[in-house]
Amino acid sequence: METISYVMTALGVLIGIGIGVGIYTIRAKNMITSATRQAKKTIEDVEREVAAKRKELALQAKEDLYKNRAKFEKETKEQRQELKVIEKRIHSREENLDRKLNFLERREGKNQEKEQRFREREQNFGKKEEHLRGLIDKQQIKLQQISGLSREEAKNILISSLREEAERSSALMIRQIEAEAHDKAEKEARKIISLAIQRYASDQVSEITVSTVPLPNDEMKGRIIGREGRNIRAFQAATGVEIIVDDTPEVVVLSGFDPVRREIARMALKKLVGDGRIHPPRIEEIVRKCTKDIERGIREAGEKTAFEVGIHGLKPPLIKILGRLRYRTSYGQNVLDHSREVAFVMGIMASELKLNIQTAKKVGLLHDIGKAVDHEVEGTHAQIGAALAKKYGLPPVIVHAIASHHGEVEPQTIFDVLAQAADAISAARPGARSGSMEGYIKRLENLEQLALSFNGVKKAYAIQAGREVRVMVAPDKVGDNETSLIARNICKRIEGEMDYPGQVRVTVIRETRSVDYAK
Repeated sequence: METISYVMTALGVLIGIGIGVGIYTIRAKNMITSATRQAKKTIEDVEREVAAKRKELALQAKEDLYKNRAKFEKETKEQRQELKVIEKRIHSREENLDRKLNFLERREGKNQEKEQRFREREQNFGKKEEHLRGLIDKQQIKLQQISGLSREEAKNILISSLREEAERSSALMIRQIEAEAHDKAEKEARKIISLAIQRYASDQVSEITVSTVPLPNDEMKGRIIGREGRNIRAFQAATGVEIIVDDTPEVVVLSGFDPVRREIARMALKKLVGDGRIHPPRIEEIVRKCTKDIERGIREAGEKTAFEVGIHGLKPPLIKILGRLRYRTSYGQNVLDHSREVAFVMGIMASELKLNIQTAKKVGLLHDIGKAVDHEVEGTHAQIGAALAKKYGLPPVIVHAIASHHGEVEPQTIFDVLAQAADAISAARPGARSGSMEGYIKRLENLEQLALSFNGVKKAYAIQAGREVRVMVAPDKVGDNETSLIARNICKRIEGEMDYPGQVRVTVIRETRSVDYAK
């Protein structure tokens, strides 16, 4: 039993071993088969990669080959073109050299021909010269036989005649040179004198026609001009005085022949600069205020002068007109100071002659009263002054003395003669007058009066020393198309009726304003 069990156990073990070996064998085969398939797959993958890489390298090689071939062909083409250009230049130079050689050969041949012709001409000239010399000698012999003079004698006669002719010509030339020198010297003298006069300008004459206004800074000039020049136009239209804005630092110049208007403009501009508000409505407001201040100052000047002279009982309008002479000059002399001086001189002379001193002083003080309004009324200042004196109730003796103080009316009383003498004494004393300004101012006033005589003209101002007239027309009476006609007609009137240096510019301005009030 035990033996059977051992056998069975051994058999079982053998069977187990056999089964195990079989299973292991099967697994080993499977593993080998799997490894074989994996190896085959890997080999195939590697072969595919190798084939793809081979194709890629082949394509890259072909691409590089094409690029190198294109680059080579491009470089070859450029070199060929350069060679063609060089070859063309060489060919052109060869052609130029050939042409130059041909030209030189032809020129050399022509030079030889010319040289040959020159030699022949030289020989001919030599023969002709010998022939002419012979003819000249024969002619000289014949002339000597005909004239009976030797060669030296004829030469001396010819030289003497030439000398006389030269002396006459030189005398005429000297006379002509002297005349030209005289004319030139006279012109130079005039030029020097005129230059000296032009360079010499007294301060008094400058102060008559211009005034300067100081500014805090140069930026104020731009504010005075305003946007597109509206402020400066409004100021000039309101005052009748031109503003000159130049490169002078912190200063503007007011130019105008009427001293009253210029003083109003100076005061107005000074206030505007101090206030800082500069625009057309403000400008007109300030100008109106300054006009009132100036009128008050004029009245006070008239009252002060009458008080100083010792004259009482003059009517207020006459006092006001007298005060306007404060801003009037004659030949650079202030007319109010001149009138005060004439009044004192006439008073002294009347005292010596035992005459009425008050009457004499009134004549002297009022003799030039017409100059205050002579640009507003037709007639001489003597006639205007006599009319004013008569209008304000002065005695006939004073009226006649004023009318006759320039000899326009025959003197009738002693006061007439005294007025003429005192006027001449005050005007003729040294330093009383600086220059001739009366005619200049009269011409400017005539320019304004001529422009105001046209229909539709509202205001007229002569500026730039009479070289320009600015005319303001009423927009409701004059249209835009009529302004040019008015300007042309004014120019024709000026050309026909007035004497003036250079040219006069006429500017006609038509301005429309619309004013309303918000309530």
